[in-house]
Parts: sequence; structure tokens; C-alpha cells
Amino acid sequence: MSEPPFFDSNVVIYAFTHAGEKTDKARELLSLGGIVSVQVLNETANTLHRKFATGWPRIAEIIESVLEGCPNPLALSLETHRASLRISQRYGFSLYDSLIVASALDAGCTTLYTEDMQHGQIIDGLRIENPFHSMSTP
Repeated sequence: MSEPPFFDSNVVIYAFTHAGEKTDKARELLSLGGIVSVQVLNETANTLHRKFATGWPRIAEIIESVLEGCPNPLALSLETHRASLRISQRYGFSLYDSLIVASALDAGCTTLYTEDMQHGQIIDGLRIENPFHSMSTP
């Protein structure tokens, strides 16, 4: 059995907004379950509120829905933070993207679904997959 995937906040956000094919694909992936971090939940809540004017009660419902398929979100630890600094320095990622990668590695995931990093890149056995890579852009 393969390891569960790790989801970045952009995939989670697409699942709960109106983004056509991206919404369909994100919902499909999330329905299969996986892993998120508390950082992903925070970024999701912040983006839904700030960019999509989603109310806090609806955000709470969305977060609970995410937790149904990703029931054990990873907390940010000092070691994850230190690993993210090394990843950021080595690969040139932003600190926040590096935290996502470090959390996925910490969880033992072999796939990270995100559209924020290079599709197909492998970092310490973690493959970056943009699930929307082959979709046409509007």
C-alpha cells in the first residue's frame, strides 16, 4: 500500500471554491484522503476569508470537512521548522513552501499535491505533483 499524499492549501481551497476542472480534481483527490498540516488549515482559512469573503461559520464547516479525510493534521515542530530552513536554502523555496515540504517529509509522504512548486521535482523521496498540470488554462 502506498503512503497517503500530502495536500497543500491551494488544492484544499480549489475543492471548496468554484474553479471548474480544478475544483473537480481537488475534490476527487481529497475524497481519497491524505495528510495536511495545521499550517495548511490556517492558510486555507485565511485565503477563504480574505480572497473569497467566506464567513467564519462556513470556514469552520470546510475545515471540519477537510478533517474527515485528513483526520490527523501535523503540528509545526521546531524540528520541522529547522528542516524547512535547510530545504529553503537548498532549493530556493519560500519559507512557507519549505514548511509544507518539511511537513510532508515528516509525515512520511511520497507525494505532495501542490501547484506552487515544480511538477515532478523530487526532494528526499517526496515527489511534487501538480494535479492540475495537464489542465488547460482559461
